[in-house]
Amino acid sequence: MRVSVIGCGHLGIPHAAAMAEIGHEVIGVDLDQAKIDRLNAGQCPIHEDGLPELLATHAASGRLRFTTDITEAAAFAEVHFLAVGTPIDVDGRNYDTGQVFGAARALAPHLRRPCVIIGKSTVTVGTTRTLAVLVARLAPAGSDAEVVWNPEFLREGHAIDDTLHPDRIVVGVPSPRAEDVVRKVYAPLLENKVPLFVTDPATAELIKGAANAYLGMKISFINGVADMCAAAGADVQQLTEAIGLDPRIGRGGLNAGPGYGGGCLPKDVRAFTASAEALGALNAASLLRAAEHVNESRPAAALRLIEETLGRPVTRAKVTVWGASFKAGTDDVRESPSLAIATLMHQRGAVVTVHDPHAVPTALARHPQLDYDQDLETSVKDAELIVLATEWPHFRDADPQHLAAVVAQPVLVDLRNVIDAHTWRAAGWTVRQLGRPVAHP
Repeated sequence: MRVSVIGCGHLGIPHAAAMAEIGHEVIGVDLDQAKIDRLNAGQCPIHEDGLPELLATHAASGRLRFTTDITEAAAFAEVHFLAVGTPIDVDGRNYDTGQVFGAARALAPHLRRPCVIIGKSTVTVGTTRTLAVLVARLAPAGSDAEVVWNPEFLREGHAIDDTLHPDRIVVGVPSPRAEDVVRKVYAPLLENKVPLFVTDPATAELIKGAANAYLGMKISFINGVADMCAAAGADVQQLTEAIGLDPRIGRGGLNAGPGYGGGCLPKDVRAFTASAEALGALNAASLLRAAEHVNESRPAAALRLIEETLGRPVTRAKVTVWGASFKAGTDDVRESPSLAIATLMHQRGAVVTVHDPHAVPTALARHPQLDYDQDLETSVKDAELIVLATEWPHFRDADPQHLAAVVAQPVLVDLRNVIDAHTWRAAGWTVRQLGRPVAHP
């Protein structure tokens, strides 16, 4: 099939490449000419495993190309994916769907034959219905230009694998014809027994919000329990392993840490909370707000552990933070817990240096007040304390014996509980881990 993907960011680029990989002819659309030029040259502007190879392969073959001209995409494709951003609105609680409606307004007047617009972005419930009315009014094809909602469930850093091998596909459709088109688009995946959930559009919109809101609550729950473990002298890691064996709870996502971040979970929990309030589900809204409050408390909780380990306030302390991205596997620093902690220490008068294997350029653009170092060893030179805040294997595999000779004091606070504390302590380090006893056996 001929497919367009409108919006070339963390969602749109992997989706376009994956659609080409499963056999479609794909045209990507974005307003940024410099980005389009890089993409047409087969260059990847974001960090995603497997994405550079797919871009290079399919840009070279001609199966995948990019343009700034939406009229070209309208004439070319029979299916149009909307993959534009939906950042949080100025009120801090709802999605800003301006880019979604802007893309539809730009595309619809050029739709002269039956087609399907498939929304991928995360939106407030009811958006599909409103968008469908707009498209039918503006498009020469009228109601033959149908709107479907097909939310993404991608994990940043795993976007290609999650698109090519999803655990489910959810699609909210207005008609049997639209469902048939979706089945044809995803036929190669459905042949591999990927479950397809066909719903009405409102249910599809709520499924995405509910999934991310539940994950946010799960993370906040175990972080709250980590605080209890710290107060009781208990071990959150052992607790997590034990309760995670219960199939009703599950181990996935149940990891104590500095909180959730990125471009999805924080805004999705906020927006889902707002939807619950708007729908009158006030008990659900209270539950979700509690999860938000726990997450917002994590930088302060991390600072308490850091200062307790240091034995004094961080003022004038030389501290290195390992990690800038909100999680391993991506260079995305939006609402990064690592940078929130680094910024808080900087505000308290610490001299903070941040190191990350991939996200230093994006972090520097958003947080220029901090110091950065591209090299792991030089980042810790003369440091009084290291804070491990993003779970890159790069940090877990560092050599404590070698680094002990570089730092001012061999002290490490592991907020992700990923290092082998025994090995580091044997090399002379003082190690504290989140929600774990001081001298874990």
